[in-house]
Amino acid sequence: MAETATNRGPGRLLIAVYLLFAIAASARAGVQIATKLAEAPVAYLLSGVAAVIYIVAAVGLARAGTGGRRTALVCCLVEFFGVLGVGTLSLVEPHLFPEATVWSEFGSGYGYIPLVLPVLGLAWLWHSRPTPP
Repeated sequence: MAETATNRGPGRLLIAVYLLFAIAASARAGVQIATKLAEAPVAYLLSGVAAVIYIVAAVGLARAGTGGRRTALVCCLVEFFGVLGVGTLSLVEPHLFPEATVWSEFGSGYGYIPLVLPVLGLAWLWHSRPTPP
C-alpha cells in the first residue's frame, strides 16, 4: 500500500504548529496551575489537558507509521470534540469557566486555531492515508 508519511510535506508544518501550541498551552497551564489553581481549577486543568493532547498529536504525526497515525487520529478527534464541547459550554454556561482555557469560545483567544488545527490534522491524516496499489 502506498501512503504519504504524515511527517513529510505539509505534515511538517502541521507538526510545527502542534509543537508551537504544545509549548504555548504547556507554559500557560503550568503557570496557572502552579500559581492560582484554586481560582479556576477546571479551566486551568483543561488547558493542561489540551497541552498534553498537542504534544501527543505532534509526536504521533512525527512518528508516522500505523501507530503514529492512530495516535494522531485519536488526539485530533479528542481535540476537535473537546474544542466543540468546551467552546459551547463556555458560551452557554460561562460561569463554568471563570477563566479562559485554550479551548474556551472555540479557541478565540488563540485566533480560533484550536478549532481549525484538529480539522487540518484530520484532513492531513485522510490525505496521507494508505491507498491500495
